[in-house]
Amino acid sequence: MIKNIKLYLVLFFACCGLSSCFDDLDTMPLDNNQLVGEQVYSTADGYMGMLAKCYGSLILTGQKGGDGGDGDLQGANEGYSGYVRLLFYLQELTTDDFLMPSSSNGLRKCLNMQWDSSNAAVITWTYQRLYMTIAYCNEMLRECTEDKLKGRGLYEALGADCEKIRAEVRFLRAYCYAQLCDLFGNVPYIDEETGVKEIPSQMKRAEVFAFAEGELKAIENSLAAPRTNVYGRVDRVAAWFLLSRMYLNSKTWIGSDRYADALAYAKKVINEGQYPLASDYRHIFLADNDQCKEIIWPLCQDGQKAQSSAGTNFYVKAFVNGPMNEIYQTGVGSRGWGNVRAKTTFVDAFDASDVEFRLNDTWGNTKNDKRAQFMTALANQKKDTWDDKEQMTSTFTCGYGYIKWRNVTRDDKPAPQGEAYSSIDFPMFRTGEAYLIAAEAILRSNGSKSEALDYVNEIRQRAYMSDKYAVAGVSSAVSGKITESQLTLDFILAERQRELASELVRRTDLIRFGKFTKGNNWDWKNGVRLGSDVDDHYNVFPIPEAELTNNPSLVQNDGYKK
Repeated sequence: MIKNIKLYLVLFFACCGLSSCFDDLDTMPLDNNQLVGEQVYSTADGYMGMLAKCYGSLILTGQKGGDGGDGDLQGANEGYSGYVRLLFYLQELTTDDFLMPSSSNGLRKCLNMQWDSSNAAVITWTYQRLYMTIAYCNEMLRECTEDKLKGRGLYEALGADCEKIRAEVRFLRAYCYAQLCDLFGNVPYIDEETGVKEIPSQMKRAEVFAFAEGELKAIENSLAAPRTNVYGRVDRVAAWFLLSRMYLNSKTWIGSDRYADALAYAKKVINEGQYPLASDYRHIFLADNDQCKEIIWPLCQDGQKAQSSAGTNFYVKAFVNGPMNEIYQTGVGSRGWGNVRAKTTFVDAFDASDVEFRLNDTWGNTKNDKRAQFMTALANQKKDTWDDKEQMTSTFTCGYGYIKWRNVTRDDKPAPQGEAYSSIDFPMFRTGEAYLIAAEAILRSNGSKSEALDYVNEIRQRAYMSDKYAVAGVSSAVSGKITESQLTLDFILAERQRELASELVRRTDLIRFGKFTKGNNWDWKNGVRLGSDVDDHYNVFPIPEAELTNNPSLVQNDGYKK
């Protein structure tokens, strides 16, 4: 399948005047290259460009591409403030997965779990970007109505797709509210009816959850049938997946046991069959992963036409440095930044025999677990993330690189779009996680353990490329299958770490298992080399200080000063 980049890229930039959720959408442009207000909605292409803006706001950062300036968030560092890069800081850097030595923009506060409402810009930018996307979605819902399409003479061109477009936009908005529910708890509510000068009211966490749930259920039949939509746009399987993830976390978020619902919707994702597991785990994270049928919802990147330092460009370059490209094909040449490495707890989640990078086997074909993708072959490199003085260091020899993201195709060829920026689509939702959701939901609800085992073993056989996933030239000597006696909730937590590392769910997982703040330590937690406990109020992030100033009616989350 060829990526449909016209929708996501050309039309995205056609709407470049819609640069910030804090801008007035009716302001006239400074030049003729910008489209705003009625100009955007005067053509069918303008409408599709605004739809692209709703999607693109979750992967791109500004109006000029790359780091060209005119970023989406006023006053924010454009490269740092892209959505999936921000989520890495909140969902991965705060956990037992990864480390960055930088202290800029609040990264050290995230690493050490010592943030508050004012000392971590990346927390504020995450909050703002989610609301920016919500604002775009609300704008689209106000403008994409039957009456307005008819009034603009566009009903013949767009009317038949109006319901589906609105359903997709409502999905994106529901996703943002589900994320706000997870990250921030009690948050303000705005929709397409909220007036420009109206002060939003703050909803309780349970109300935020209920709104997102209600929207997803309401739009299910209006979304496209499975795998019938344009590549990069969601269909009803994405709604099922998001519901399954929400229900799995419902007990943690709002105190309601919804494990049976989590299982039911995860099964819908799995049994529908249009998004089967990839035959090779490694193919999910490459520059031609638009060919991977497992990905339910990709955020599209392109090295020439959708450049961003905040999307998968970050996931390649931050995880590798220049010398690595002399050892294996990174797809970014000498452009790697080399400022992210695996914490020792993450490395230890794999068998030690699988961790070593083998110079004569750069893809790890001779390993048992093919997910153990680490760089251990640099000179003087060690697993520890501290130097001989037991201090954190910026030298990449401390800590292993994690190299499952490669800007190359599955035949190990450079991405055709070049090495300056990544062409890997970010897999927001994929079926592999649905298998693990199903297994966990079964165990938490005392269901059939043998059924849960089948789901876990399917994931592990794929990881080991054993049994039905075996192919010539790739080791399958050891089956990934475990026994029923080995299957516990703790095993599932560890399996989720192996399967989903860097896919932006680790913090949420640890909180659900009661292992984020207490009784489970890792490198530099609480600023201590081997980690120590922190207070439970860190299970949610604070409402940013600037938001409290703008809206004094907001109540700050417990444990944080207003």
